[in-house]
Amino acid sequence: MTKPAARRSLFEPPDIGQMATATKIVLYTVLLAWSAFVLFPIYWLIITSFKTIAAVNQGPYFLPWIDFEPSLHAWKELFVNDYRDTFRAYFNSIVISLSATALAILVGSMAAYALSRVKFAPNLITILYFVGLLALTGVAVGIYDVDWRVAAATAIALFFFLARAIGRLYQLRLQNGDILFWIISQRILAPIVVVVPIYMMFQSVRLLDTHLAIILTYTVINLPVVVWLMYDFFNSIPRDLEESAQLDGATMIGIFREIILPLSRAGLAATTLLVVILCWNEYLLALFLSTNKAQTMPILVAAMNAGERGILWWTMSAVIMIMIIPVVIMAILLQKYIAKGILVGAVKG
Repeated sequence: MTKPAARRSLFEPPDIGQMATATKIVLYTVLLAWSAFVLFPIYWLIITSFKTIAAVNQGPYFLPWIDFEPSLHAWKELFVNDYRDTFRAYFNSIVISLSATALAILVGSMAAYALSRVKFAPNLITILYFVGLLALTGVAVGIYDVDWRVAAATAIALFFFLARAIGRLYQLRLQNGDILFWIISQRILAPIVVVVPIYMMFQSVRLLDTHLAIILTYTVINLPVVVWLMYDFFNSIPRDLEESAQLDGATMIGIFREIILPLSRAGLAATTLLVVILCWNEYLLALFLSTNKAQTMPILVAAMNAGERGILWWTMSAVIMIMIIPVVIMAILLQKYIAKGILVGAVKG
């Protein structure tokens, strides 16, 4: 083979839709380098969990049985000496994250579908009246020690009897886009702004350090994410299918359950994984709302970080390893749907 022919075979693709040999070499080299760069922290985490105290403090050792002798002392400390705290925090994280995710997906997907298919036009003055009653209820309960059941019943009665009359005073109405923007604006709000009122609210109803308090808080915090993501997925589904089902006598709930949800499995999978990660890694809210019984894994890691002996890198590495296992398993199980969900809406027209 002559040099021009060899050069041509190296730089020209052999067929349509295929890459040239030189392009493959460059592409796979870059991908391998990037994979090594991304996976090295995980590798470092794994080997650190098997290092002794001396191996961690003396230098950057990379190869087990060559640079250092592996040890199980970090795992023994985690699962033998402190196994009660570890298993309790791990169990709490699983229960709270999965429960909050399921509740957020259930409520958020229905809200997103309603915003996608139903045209709302709420009266602005009625909404402000409702918010005012809600604020007065909080003041009555938090400052004047009024029983929350009495305050809530009074606010509901006032809203029920006076909302229509007050709404006639001002006719400016909101649209679906305004409602959607307001929902996502709640996620933009920093959690540190609302964590103290949330703490006081659950303290007044005696729900601090309970699973229910953290589940409800995580659900409300992550609802905007679910609504925003699922709204786009539902908009990508043709409405002809729903109109045909309506002609056959299907209700809106039946259409949502039998048609929309099966067609949006990719979006549900991607959104579910994202919400699970957000709940699993939440630290600030769990710190304020839990003390012992409902303590989650991020709180356990922070407690180890603030120990009297300083940062226990070997134990923290072992804890982080068991923390990422459920998320990795979910990502593997939902990989097919996540890949489809990422591509939804990428090509239009």
